[in-house]
Amino acid sequence: MADDVRELLLSITADADPSTPLSAPDLHLLIDRLRLRSDRLHASALSFASSNREPLASALLRAAGSAASPASLEAALESALSPLSSSLDLSDLRSLSDRLLAARRKLRERQEHLAAASSVASLSARLRAARASANPLDAAIAAAELKPLLVDPQGSGSEGDEPVVFGLLRGEWEQLVDELQVGLAKNVEECVEFAPEGGKVVVSAGPRGSSSGTRGVELRVALQALEIIDSLDYGMAKVAHLMIKQILIPAISNISVTVSVSVLEKSGSTSSVSVLIIAPSEELQGYKDGSELYSRIIEVIKFVRKFICMENITWMQSFAKLTWSRISDLLITHFLSKAVPNEASKLIEFQDVVRSTSEFENTLRSMMFISPDRKDGKLTHFVNDVEIHFAVRKRNEILVKARDILVQYDYENPLASDDQGDSVVDLLFQREKCFISKSALQLMKLVHGALKDACLSSTRVAKEFCYAARDALLLYKAIVPVQLEKQLNSVSQVAAIIHNDFYHLSQEILGLAFEYRADFPSGLQKLVVFVDLAPIFSQMADGVLRRQIQLTTANLSEAIDGADGFQNTHQSQHYESARFSIEQVVFILEKIHIMWELILPRSIYRRSMFHVLGPVFSRITKNMLLIDDMAAEETLQLQGLTHLALENLSSLFLSLVENGDDDDKFLDHHTWVQLDESVPSLKKFRKLAELLDMSLKSITAAWESGELVNCGFTSSEVRNFIKAIFADSPLRKECLGWIAMNPA
Repeated sequence: MADDVRELLLSITADADPSTPLSAPDLHLLIDRLRLRSDRLHASALSFASSNREPLASALLRAAGSAASPASLEAALESALSPLSSSLDLSDLRSLSDRLLAARRKLRERQEHLAAASSVASLSARLRAARASANPLDAAIAAAELKPLLVDPQGSGSEGDEPVVFGLLRGEWEQLVDELQVGLAKNVEECVEFAPEGGKVVVSAGPRGSSSGTRGVELRVALQALEIIDSLDYGMAKVAHLMIKQILIPAISNISVTVSVSVLEKSGSTSSVSVLIIAPSEELQGYKDGSELYSRIIEVIKFVRKFICMENITWMQSFAKLTWSRISDLLITHFLSKAVPNEASKLIEFQDVVRSTSEFENTLRSMMFISPDRKDGKLTHFVNDVEIHFAVRKRNEILVKARDILVQYDYENPLASDDQGDSVVDLLFQREKCFISKSALQLMKLVHGALKDACLSSTRVAKEFCYAARDALLLYKAIVPVQLEKQLNSVSQVAAIIHNDFYHLSQEILGLAFEYRADFPSGLQKLVVFVDLAPIFSQMADGVLRRQIQLTTANLSEAIDGADGFQNTHQSQHYESARFSIEQVVFILEKIHIMWELILPRSIYRRSMFHVLGPVFSRITKNMLLIDDMAAEETLQLQGLTHLALENLSSLFLSLVENGDDDDKFLDHHTWVQLDESVPSLKKFRKLAELLDMSLKSITAAWESGELVNCGFTSSEVRNFIKAIFADSPLRKECLGWIAMNPA
C-alpha cells in the first residue's frame, strides 16, 4: 500500500523534490486518485468472487471448520479431564470411558434404526405403488424387484431374528404375488377357451370377456408377467391339464380322428382368434408304425407353440414340463405297449415303430419341447427295450394262466374226471406213482413251456421267462393253501392230493436245472436256479401230511375215550360203549385207508399208516392192562373186542405189507411178522388177545420164555394182568413171585 501511495506522489510532483511537503491541492488530488484506485480494486475483487463463488465458499467452510475444531476439541478435552483435576482415582476414567462407549452404541443403534425405518418406508411405498399399478406387467416387475429385498434378504435362511415389520411387508408382498398369479392365470384361461364337449380349443390374443368384470390384458402380456414373478407353471397349469384332457387324449386314444387348425383375423391384432379342432374321421387309420399318430401330436404341439406360447422358448418349455410326462404315458398305454409283438419272430417288424418314434422325439427336440440331452426320451427308451417288454408281457400272460389254472380247478371232485389216468404220474426220483391234481399237472406244463422258450431267447428275454416259471410255481404255494384252508384243516381226500402236488412239484423242481440249464443262454446258466424252491415245496408237503396225521390221531383218540377205559364190559351198557368205540376206530382207520391208498405214493402211505396205527393199538392195550379186576365173562368180552378190531382191519393190514395188493394174499404168519416189525404196538395188542384166554401157567411160561418181553410187555404189566384175571391162590402167589424175581 505504501508503494502505491509513493507511486502516486511521484506522478503528482514529478519535478519537485520528494522531500518537499505537499500543498493542499496536491493532497486533494492524491485523495481522489486513491479513492479511484480503491473503487477499481473493489470492483475487481467482486468480479473474482462472483466468478469463483463455489471454490471460495468451500474454502471458507473448511477454514471455519478448522478454526472450530481446535476450540471444540479443547472444550471436549477440558470436559473429559475435568474429573481428573479433583481426583487421582483411575476408576473414574474407566467409568467415563464406559459412558462414552455406551453413548456411541446408542448413537449407532439410532442410526441403524433410522436407516431401517427409511428402508421400510421405501419398501412400503414401492409395494403400494406396485399394488396400485393398473398394468399387471408393471406390478410384476415391481414385485420381482422387491423379492430379493423381502424374501430372506441376508441369504441366511432364517427369519427368526428380523424385525416384525419386515415380516409384515413380506406378507403384503406374498399377497400381491398371489393376487397377480390368480388374476393372470384367470386371464390366460379366458384367452385359451376349451369347448365343454371337448375336442376344440379357441385361442384369442386378448380376453373376449372377463368373468370378474375387470378388463383383462393380452395373452402375451399375461404370460410375460407370470414369467417375471416365476409363476409361469402356475399360470399355464389349467391350460395344460385341459389340453391333455380334451385335445391330446382324444387325439391319441382314437384311431379315426383328424386335427384341423384355422386362424381368424379381425380388426387389430388383439382380435385374432385361432381354433384347433379334433374331429372324427370316417376313414379308419391304423397306427402301424405310429407315424400318423405322431404327426397328429406334432400338429397340436405346433399350435400351442405358435398361438399360445407365441414362439417363446421359455413358455414352451413350461408347457412341455406340465404335459410331456402325461403325453408319453398316453402314447405308451394306447400305442407302444399294444404294438409290442406277441411272438418273438415279429420283433424285427417293430423296428419301424422304433424309427418313427425316434424321429418323433427328434422333431420335438428341434421345437425345444423336450431337452436335447435325451433325458426326456421316455418313448425311445421304451421302444429300445422292446425285448424286455415282450418278455414282460409273456411273463404276465404265463402268470395269468397259472392263476386261472389254480383258481378255477375243482379240487372237490378230483377223481370224478374221465381222464383221471393222466393225473397218475411217475415220481422223478422214486420208482413210485402218485395221484396229483390237474392244476399241478397243467402248471408244470406251463413251466416247461416257459423254460423251453427261454432256451431259444436272448439273455434278457430268457431271464424274464425263467422268472415267470419261478413265479408260477410260487403262485401254487401262495394260492392253494389259502383257497383250500378248510379242507386242509380236516381229514379229507383233497388234503392228500395237495400233499401229492407239493411232493411232486418239489421233485420236478429239482430236475429243472438238470433238464434246461445247459440250453440256457450263457449269461443265465449260473444265475437262474430253481433248486432253492425244492425244499420249500417239500416242507409244505410234509406239513400237509403231518397235519392230516395229527387230525386222524385226534379223532381216534376221541373214539377210544368213548370206551371209558374198557371197564366193566361184562355189563351190557359198558360193553356196547366199548364195542361202539372199537367200531369207530375201525371206521376211521378204514376211511383213511381208502383215501390214502389210492392217492399217496406207496412208501408215504405205509409210513403214514404206521404213524397212525402205533398210537391206536398202544392206547387200547394200555387201557385194557390198567383194568384192576376182570371177571371171566369180562375177559371173553375184551377178547371178542380185540378180535373184532383185528378182523375188520384185515384189508388195511394187507395193504401195508409187501405185495399186499394181491387178491390171493391172506393174513398169514409172514404177513403178521412184517406188520409186527413195522407196528410194535400191534404185536402187543395181538398178544393181549391171546393172554385173555390163557391159563396162569401158560402166561408164566410165556414170560419165562421171553415171548411176552418180545411183544413189549413189562414185568409190572404182566403181574397186574394176572392179579386182575386170577383169584388169589398159592399158585398165583408163586407165579407172581417168580415173575418178580425174574424181570426182563
